Amino acid sequence: MSAWRDLPDARQESGFEHSRCVVLDVETTGLNLMKDTLISIGAVAVVNSRIVLADSFYVVLQQREISRKENILIHGISGSVQREGETPADALLAFLEYLGKDPLVAFHVKFDETMIRRAIRQYLGISFKLSWLDLAYVMPALFPDLIHSHRRLDDWSSHFKIRNEDRHNAVADALATAQLLLVAIDMVRQTRDSGYNDLRSLERTYHYASGKG
Repeated sequence: MSAWRDLPDARQESGFEHSRCVVLDVETTGLNLMKDTLISIGAVAVVNSRIVLADSFYVVLQQREISRKENILIHGISGSVQREGETPADALLAFLEYLGKDPLVAFHVKFDETMIRRAIRQYLGISFKLSWLDLAYVMPALFPDLIHSHRRLDDWSSHFKIRNEDRHNAVADALATAQLLLVAIDMVRQTRDSGYNDLRSLERTYHYASGKG
């Protein structure tokens, strides 16, 4: 854990064609940010503007109590798999080793970030503060004509013909989000610099303009 703390922060001013970021998704016992718990983390890296499937990550955290039946029907992680998962501390250490300190990307960041930060603070006793980019705000900033009709990851995936054969599997959703990121990178290259910070600036602008910031 000390080795992770000592890692230098990633350079976010570099363009996507010369950097690595990690696209992440999580599955949980529910949608309550304060009471529900983290079940799984799925991630895939985008390196030099390309999705690298070999550079992916998936882990199930061992649960003291398995999630409700209706919750299992959504994410498909059975009770036995939840009981036999990695101990939370080991799972989160493995995640940090995979991630390094590269910046993160997700769709609706607040939920994923809160669940990850809570778990890391609870089981590892450290504060997890890295940069996050939220495609839920980047995409409507880039495609304003679709703001009202495209709100969910499924909406954007369908529009850009991104197939997701295993919806609500954390890795599958991370992969779909990563493909959406490539769409955003390609779009923004046509009008401005296409680095991570450039998309974050676009995200912040949309937040303020829409009154969501």
